[in-house]
Amino acid sequence: MRNIYLTDGTAETFFTAVFDAYRDADAFLSPSRALQTALEDRFIPVLPSKEKSARVVKKIRSIDKNCLYDLDCALRTPAEDRERAAFAYIRLLIRHNAPIRGMLTFPEVRRIAELSDQVGSERHRLSGFLRFQETADGVFYAPCSPDNDVIDLLMPHFAARFKNARFVIHDVSRKIAGIYNGNEWLVSPVGTADIVLSENEESFSALWKKYYHTVYIPARKNTRQMKGYMPVRYWKFMPEKQNEEIEFPENYVK
Repeated sequence: MRNIYLTDGTAETFFTAVFDAYRDADAFLSPSRALQTALEDRFIPVLPSKEKSARVVKKIRSIDKNCLYDLDCALRTPAEDRERAAFAYIRLLIRHNAPIRGMLTFPEVRRIAELSDQVGSERHRLSGFLRFQETADGVFYAPCSPDNDVIDLLMPHFAARFKNARFVIHDVSRKIAGIYNGNEWLVSPVGTADIVLSENEESFSALWKKYYHTVYIPARKNTRQMKGYMPVRYWKFMPEKQNEEIEFPENYVK
């Protein structure tokens, strides 16, 4: 029998679940009810508690404050086992009562390192691949659909880069957006965006597409290399790829 601690997918609820389930040998953490369960399994809904969450984070920080970054990254991924992996890592950390980030012989450590690397890599790629377009009201808009929840990780980079310019980074899959008003930023839930481009942007986009297709040499087309430099899932948000048929791999899930 498993005691399945159901969370809402937020970090605060996860750390609350860690507090509640730590001494439960049959504990199984999950952010979803979409699980293969047995008849004897027991569901335990977890309500977020700032006090419990803070106590767990404080304990982790007292042993290894640096691992909080890795745990945060792991919880940002869509991996089904992300909470169980993070829970196993925390148990191992507390049991050793010493930093374990470099102990890759432990599967718990390797898994968190893998998930953390996924988030770090995607943040790095999007820092270079995001395409901003100027809207009619002067706001720069960049839609994307990242695998991981990285919008708030991208905002400091682009806020420093854009300085006083207003911009929006829209995660269309999660229906959230990072919004910068030229001074400070926040991440907020949003719906669909009806974007009207400025006249200058339409002209620049047309020029860029013309340039892209002018330098393109069909005889030297190497789709495999293109996918290596830039993942296919980013192509649909790039002006030069719009209105162009994209060749998806057979095993690619849109």
